[in-house]
Amino acid sequence: MALTFDIAATDGRARTGVLKTARGDIRTPAFMPVGTAATVKALTVDQVAQTGADILLGNTYHLMLRPGPERMQRLGGLHRFMRWDRPILTDSGGFQVMSLSGISKVTEEAVTFASHIDGSKHVLTPERSIEIQADRLGSDIVMQLDECVSWPAERARAEAAMQLSARWAARSKAAFGARDSQALFGIQQGSTFEDLRRQSADRLQDIGFDGYAIGGLAVGEGHDAMCEVLDYAPVMLPADRPRYLMGVGKPIDLVEAVWRGVDMFDCVLPTRAGRHGQAWTWDGPINLKNARFAEDQAPLDPDVPCPASQDYSRAYLHHLIRADEILGKILLTWHNIAFYQALTAAMRAAVAEGRFEAFRRDFRARHMAK
Repeated sequence: MALTFDIAATDGRARTGVLKTARGDIRTPAFMPVGTAATVKALTVDQVAQTGADILLGNTYHLMLRPGPERMQRLGGLHRFMRWDRPILTDSGGFQVMSLSGISKVTEEAVTFASHIDGSKHVLTPERSIEIQADRLGSDIVMQLDECVSWPAERARAEAAMQLSARWAARSKAAFGARDSQALFGIQQGSTFEDLRRQSADRLQDIGFDGYAIGGLAVGEGHDAMCEVLDYAPVMLPADRPRYLMGVGKPIDLVEAVWRGVDMFDCVLPTRAGRHGQAWTWDGPINLKNARFAEDQAPLDPDVPCPASQDYSRAYLHHLIRADEILGKILLTWHNIAFYQALTAAMRAAVAEGRFEAFRRDFRARHMAK
């Protein structure tokens, strides 16, 4: 296989380990900052690396529209283009096609959609998605093309999307073939229906993938419904392969998912929240726009190892956000990514030391009411 997954310790269902790739090791549990358009918004790659991130996520939909996959390949691939020499996972583009494009049409063969930028027409097949990710962008971990339904979904709609995703998984695997330095992940679908999740997991394992993702969550179902699915969905997937929960989430979501056996995450929340004045801390989220921070000389969070967290007062950050200064967006984004990396590091340590349940209880007490 193009990657190996070594589980160093378990504590209940929670695991910690190392996912080894050709471009470096990924410590798990791992949070992948989202670099939608070949950039983690507001940050340089050096700032991102300083937070402790081992891997980034790139977005196939946005990159295929701009600057374009063939141009990206001529420029040396995504790693060289954005100056990031560590691993990159790319999503398939399917979720953005369904959620962002003005018009999309799904058939057995492909999804046809209109660009949200200029309305131009595009066709994305499982084979084309693999080609863009693996051959044009040069990502280290490639995702199959799938169909993600919105929530709530009627059973018939969820089953049809799951079955189509399974057929597209087989086509994605055939297009990907055997590669020495790149890996392919399959995506479990089935909405909130346990038997559909089981069917999806079984079909993916029959095909065989380097890792397995849990898709179709964080689409409006809420924290409690998500956790109900995670009570059974992760353990349907192979224990010796990484499990990736797509598009999640708030810090409490990460903790609850790790407790249920998930290893990898991505979400735009920390960068988006930072640009809008919200910071995540060990005591929960705070909104720096609030007037109560106008003369608060305390640092944002002294327990997060990041200059943005330790070296600037909340009063200064409040001023920057209220004045709509670019630096405010940069510092809060930098802090939030650093907090997420500190959180995953703390979870790795808690699992390794056999105290994850106590860590989870303490974290829930501080965050669930916020």
